[in-house]
Amino acid sequence: MPDKGKQILTIPNLLSMFRILLIPLIVWLYCGKQDYPLAAWVLVLSGATDIADGFIARHFHMVSDLGKVLDPIADKLTQTAALGCLLTRFQAVWWLLGVLVVKETVMAFMGLLVIRRTGAVYSASWHGKLATCVLYAVIFTHIVWYAIPQSVSAVLVLAGAASILLSLVLYTKEDLGRLRGGQG
Repeated sequence: MPDKGKQILTIPNLLSMFRILLIPLIVWLYCGKQDYPLAAWVLVLSGATDIADGFIARHFHMVSDLGKVLDPIADKLTQTAALGCLLTRFQAVWWLLGVLVVKETVMAFMGLLVIRRTGAVYSASWHGKLATCVLYAVIFTHIVWYAIPQSVSAVLVLAGAASILLSLVLYTKEDLGRLRGGQG
């Protein structure tokens, strides 16, 4: 029987690939057609398939090492593309994008060190999922609320940045524990 962690062609992995394929559609709808409601709905579809792939992977024992990597890549590519779209209308989003890029750069470096040291690929923690949910809420709100007041936008951007920074601190603590030989 093959190792389930080494599986490639699974429903969750296909859903993650589908989410990646939705990215150009989101960008085209938002920037090209300026159809913000439809762009928001496609983003919701992407989020729903993200939830579905996690549920299916855990419930039907389809968790794979590829999925542990592919799922967050699909998240980050979608988030980065959506934030890039929002930059065409909301300059404060630069802060959010900057914090996200810093976090993901540090996490990629730490993750590679952990994989090299332990040989294990770790799943997302609760705080990473929380940061993702907050970030998607910020993005979605900016897409659907066309005339969002600058003060509300700033508060949302701050909340998104704070959740990302919290996740960065907690992931760094976990990874340092793993590098020291603990469970993190």
